[in-house]
Amino acid sequence: MKVAILYNDVSSTSDADELDVLAQVKYVAATLKNLRHKSVAVPVTLNLSQVIDTLRKLQPELVFNLVESIAGSEKLLHFAPALLDYLKIPYTGNGTHPLYLTTNKIFTKQKLQSANLPTPPWQTLDEVIAKGISFQPPYMLKPVSDDASVGINSDSVVYSADNLIEILKQNSARYGECFVEAYIAGREFNLSLLANDSQPEVLPPAEIRFINFPADRPQIVDYKAKWEEESFEYRNTVRSFDFEHADKPILKQLSTLALQCWEVFELRGYARVDFRVDNYNDIWILEINANPCISPDSGFVAATQQAGIEFEQVVARIIQDVKKITG
Repeated sequence: MKVAILYNDVSSTSDADELDVLAQVKYVAATLKNLRHKSVAVPVTLNLSQVIDTLRKLQPELVFNLVESIAGSEKLLHFAPALLDYLKIPYTGNGTHPLYLTTNKIFTKQKLQSANLPTPPWQTLDEVIAKGISFQPPYMLKPVSDDASVGINSDSVVYSADNLIEILKQNSARYGECFVEAYIAGREFNLSLLANDSQPEVLPPAEIRFINFPADRPQIVDYKAKWEEESFEYRNTVRSFDFEHADKPILKQLSTLALQCWEVFELRGYARVDFRVDNYNDIWILEINANPCISPDSGFVAATQQAGIEFEQVVARIIQDVKKITG
């Protein structure tokens, strides 16, 4: 089968979070070759007509969609599946609407709230200006559209309402529109899901453990923790799949909620849901990651390995899910 691997165009000057897509392209291309498929990598820019022309010339039977942003903007990533819908080319992973919703954290939280799924309280900058902040500190400040912890650092946790509006304005000027949500102190979990005969399989849960963090350093997975290998945050933020027997009830609840997210957001292929569990064992859904990173060192791939699923099987199942959907 001829497969086009669609990915966001990057350059040598791109940041680490953007360059990571090249590792994914290489990993997927090698795996497709092992599965006896022919693949061609196709970069996506804002020149969508050029992308259309390239795909029409290639005439792929399938597109493996690895696009994480377009022109450096994650809010545009849903253009890729929309373009493929227009061309009527089957593609892996999630569709246009789920990607549009989950790329925007406000839309995600509104969808979770309407489905009675637990997510921390939040307000937009405009709402804070108009009404004041409606919940107690500490606060977590986040960009609305950026993923991969872009715009998240130790200053993103704010412990007072003083100057909150000014800080939100400054962050919005730097990272694009930002919002504020309640900071949930406690444990952080990632639950990955992979399609299995058109049904989602919840992979082994991972906990992100913060080792030897000083009291004045917030326990969050910020940009340094993900991308700056020499930083304290990177070296001391550890993924673990080992749990005590007492954690079983929480893990079961997390699995149930992850499956509900899959259904509510009409996900397909593969996804990851990020959670916080507070000091009262209440669970909070932070984000839905449709089409999460699948580079060799990613959390999603770590979960598949923990489940004993080789990457060839992962790719085969993602492709098989497309065939099931398209008939």
